Amino acid sequence: MSLKLEEQVMQVVKELGEGSGADELMWKGNADDGGAENPMEKKKSDVYGAEMLTDTDKADVCRAEMLKVTGEAAGGAEKREEPDRVGGGVADDRLGRFNRRAVKVGEAQQRVLAAADEQRLGSELVPLRASGGRRLAQTLHATSDWPPFARSGLDGYAVRAADVAHATPEQPATLRVVDSVAAGGLALAAVEAGTAVRIMTGAAVPAGADAVVMLEQTADAILADGSAAVLIKRAGLPGQNIAPQGEEFRLGGALALPGTVVRPGHVALLGTFGYADVPVHKQPRVAVFATGSELLPVEASLAPGQIRDSNSCMVAAMAEQSGAVPILCGTLPDDPNAVAAALARVWESADLIITTGGVSVGDFDVMSVIFRTIKNGSWASMRQAASGDLPLSTDSYSDDELHSQTDKVATPIQLGKEAGSRLLFDRVAMRPGSPTSAAVLEGKLLFALSGNPGACFVGFELFVRPALLRMQGASDALPRTVTAQLLTPIDKPSPHDRFVRTRLLSQPDGRLSADPLAFSKSSMTASIADADGLAVIPAGAKGADAGDRIEVILIP
Repeated sequence: MSLKLEEQVMQVVKELGEGSGADELMWKGNADDGGAENPMEKKKSDVYGAEMLTDTDKADVCRAEMLKVTGEAAGGAEKREEPDRVGGGVADDRLGRFNRRAVKVGEAQQRVLAAADEQRLGSELVPLRASGGRRLAQTLHATSDWPPFARSGLDGYAVRAADVAHATPEQPATLRVVDSVAAGGLALAAVEAGTAVRIMTGAAVPAGADAVVMLEQTADAILADGSAAVLIKRAGLPGQNIAPQGEEFRLGGALALPGTVVRPGHVALLGTFGYADVPVHKQPRVAVFATGSELLPVEASLAPGQIRDSNSCMVAAMAEQSGAVPILCGTLPDDPNAVAAALARVWESADLIITTGGVSVGDFDVMSVIFRTIKNGSWASMRQAASGDLPLSTDSYSDDELHSQTDKVATPIQLGKEAGSRLLFDRVAMRPGSPTSAAVLEGKLLFALSGNPGACFVGFELFVRPALLRMQGASDALPRTVTAQLLTPIDKPSPHDRFVRTRLLSQPDGRLSADPLAFSKSSMTASIADADGLAVIPAGAKGADAGDRIEVILIP
C-alpha cells in the first residue's frame, strides 16, 4: 500500500469512526492477528482489475465496502444492519458478528475495574507463615511502642555521658563496674555517678545510663579495693548507641495499609507485633477453559490438524502469579450449548471465568455466540437450553424469538441486567487481541481471550490481571509503565494501538532501551518467555522510529 493510499485509508477510518468495524476490515490484511483478505484489494481484483484503480479509487472502494459492513448511511447516520437472507428465508447472522464496536484500551480497563470493585470477596484470617504474597484486608497497627524499651545498639558499657565527657586514650575515665546485663535480662543495679554496667547488644539500658560506649573503646581495670572497673577512652554523648523506646513505631501507629502485598519484610514486622494470624483478602478462584475442537491435552501426542492446549496452563500460571487460585477445567468443543453448560457448571465454584479461543468472527468461534446472548439478553435461554430445560440451539431462534421463548419459562434466572449479566465490551481497539471480550455473567466476571498465545498473553496483562488485583483490594491494579527509547523501528501500520513484546535494556547512562523481540506475531509463543514488557506503539500509518521515546508496560 503506498503512502498516499495509507493516508487516504486513515481518513476513511476517521470518517467512519474507530471501533465501527471499518478500521478492522481495512487493516485486516495487514493485521498480526492474521485473517481475511483486505476488502479493498478484493474489489480491485474481482471487479475493476488491478491496473485500472488509482489510490483515490482504491480508497473510495474501501469506503464503500466499509459502509456496507458497518451499515452506516452515506450521510453519516447509523443504519441498523440487516442480515442477508439465504436459502429461501433463513437468516444468516454472519454480518452481525461484525456489529462489535471497539473501545479504547483505557476505557475497557476502567469498565473491568468498576466491575471488579463490585466483586470483592471479603477477607479471611491466615497463619502468619502462610500470609506471604497475600494482600492485606485491613490496616494493621503497632500493638506497642517499638522498641518497647531503650536498648543498646552494641556490646559495651552503659554509662552516664557526664562521667565520660572528657575521656581520651591518654586520660581515660575510670568507672566502677556494678553489674552486667545481657539481651533479655534486666540490670539489678542502676548507673550512678562514677559507675558503669557491662551491656550486650539488644539489652535494656539500665536506669541512670544515657549512653553506651562500645567495647573497643574500653579496657579492663582493677580498683585499689580489688573491685572491677573499666577505663573509658572516648568521650560519650547523651543517647550514644542507644535505640530509644518508640524510635521505630509508637503504639497504634500504622504498620501496613489495606491492599498491601505481604512480603517477607512484612512477615517479620507482623511477627514483631504479635500477629500470629493475618487478615487478608480472599483469593479469587479462577476457572480456566480452552475452546476449540482442535486442542489436545498437553501430555498427548500431536495428531494431524491438532495442537496442544498451551494457553490453559499459561493463563493458570498468570492467575496464580496474580494471587488467584486457578481451576483448570479442560477444553471445550466448538458447540455453544456445550460451552453454556460448562459455564453454568463452574459458576458456583468459581469467582471469575476465563476462556481462550473462539472469540473472533469465524464460523466456529463459539465464545462470540455466548457474548451475543449476553449482549442481547438471551443468555438465560441459552443456559436453560444447555441444562435441558429448553429445546434450544443457537440456530433455532432469532434474538426476538430467544426472548419470547424465555418469557414462557418460569425460572429464577432473569434476563440481562436483572440477572446481573451485562456486556462490558466485545472488541478492543488494540493489536494483538482486538476480539478480546469481557462481561459480567450473573454477577461474575467472564473474560474471553484470544486463542492466539501472544494475544491471549496481552489480553490477560491488560484486563484480567488488573481485575484479579482489584478483587483482592489493590488500589493500583493497572500495569506499571516505564518510558524507554526504541532501539529498532516498528514500521508496521495499524488502526489500533499495538502492544509489542520487548526486552528492556539498561544503558550506561541509566536510560532504558526497548528492544522489540522477533517472533512476536499473536500466534507465536517463542518470544513470550523473553519479554520484559509490552511496547505501546500508537495507532497510525507510520508505526514508530528507532530512537522514539515510547511507553512500555512492565510484565511482572
